[in-house]
Amino acid sequence: MRIIVDADAMPSMIREILFRAAERTETPLVLVANVPLKFPESPLISGIQVPAGPDEADHAIAGMVMTGDLVITADIPLAARVVEKGGKAVDPRGVLYSEDNIREKLAMRNLMDALRSGGIESGGPAPFNHRDRQAFANQLDRLLARRPKDSGEKT
Repeated sequence: MRIIVDADAMPSMIREILFRAAERTETPLVLVANVPLKFPESPLISGIQVPAGPDEADHAIAGMVMTGDLVITADIPLAARVVEKGGKAVDPRGVLYSEDNIREKLAMRNLMDALRSGGIESGGPAPFNHRDRQAFANQLDRLLARRPKDSGEKT
């Protein structure tokens, strides 16, 4: 299992949680972005810079994700691609995307996008807060605790 992060717009407090979790659980962490990122020097933590452009990071992540990987993203279409490939996806607010809910989340996202395109103002997500950070940290801990221990990977 690897943790792969769609890091372009990831809140810094979530990145810090991920850095600590990767070290604590000895889980490889890969940050993917189209801008240079700073991250701790560690054999477990790496970064990939992709070309600038819409969805470049998403395409790179979808191309590299394997069954059992965990992707951190707020991008619902990317989450759908991850789930389709057998990975898990979690947004920075702790929402786990699964086969059970991804179609509904994608349909709602598409509906809201169509409404915005039609001129209807829908606002946006609420500001990121402490409760969101805690929900993310709890979800991450649950997923890392449930990962297979006998796959030959470090734990």
